[in-house]
Order: sequence, then structure tokens, then C-alpha cells
Amino acid sequence: MGGPVFEVSKDFGFSAAHQIRLHGGKCERLHGHNWRVRVHVRASQLNAIGMVIDFADLQKLVAEVGGRFDHQHVNQVPPFDEANPTAELLARHFFVEVGRRLAACEGGRVVVSKVEVWENEGSLAVYREE
Repeated sequence: MGGPVFEVSKDFGFSAAHQIRLHGGKCERLHGHNWRVRVHVRASQLNAIGMVIDFADLQKLVAEVGGRFDHQHVNQVPPFDEANPTAELLARHFFVEVGRRLAACEGGRVVVSKVEVWENEGSLAVYREE
């Protein structure tokens, strides 16, 4: 069995429109959401002051990734100008991009464990790597 794991999460919200290409239904038409993204990060060791990461620092990293979608047509923002802007693929995008930023600033001590993306209060997509 593995050792201890500490995990914290931070929510980030943005408003944006998208269209699901090849959907065949109403979601293929332009429509918008008040998106909510929750990024979970973990570490087996805390930093010198007893934190996985400061919530403000995590918020900054998540905002760097998500801020470019706010009040945009997601289909026009790379990589979603080519990939379908589904909640599932947005979750993977946040996972990869926040993870890349964490590796640069935390040296691998802190990693993304899971990303949740809500299109609305009742619809949630989750991405994690096992």
C-alpha cells in the first residue's frame, strides 16, 4: 500500500459559448454555459509551511489556463479550434495544462490528481489518469 497523500482543490468559473461539432442535435448549435472547473492536486509531502500548495497560487495557475476561455467562443480558442470543445476534453485540457505549470513551479512535488468540469449544476465530466 502507498504512503500518505494530501489533496486540495480549487474552483474556477468562466462564461463561454461552444458548439459540439457533429453532435446532430441541439448542442451542435451555438450555446453558452457558466462553466465551473475544479482542479484537485496532491502531494505526498507538504511544503516547508505545511501546505500542498497555497490556494492563491493554485488559483493563479488554474486562471492562467481557464482565463483565455472566459467570454469567448471556445471553438475559436486553441486547441478547441480543432478538437471538439466537450466538457470531457476541457477537463483533460485543464489536467494537462495545470499539470505542466505545476511541474515548472513545484518541481514534481505537486501533481494534478483529477479535474471536474461542470457545464451546469447537473452535468459533470471528470478526467484523471490512473
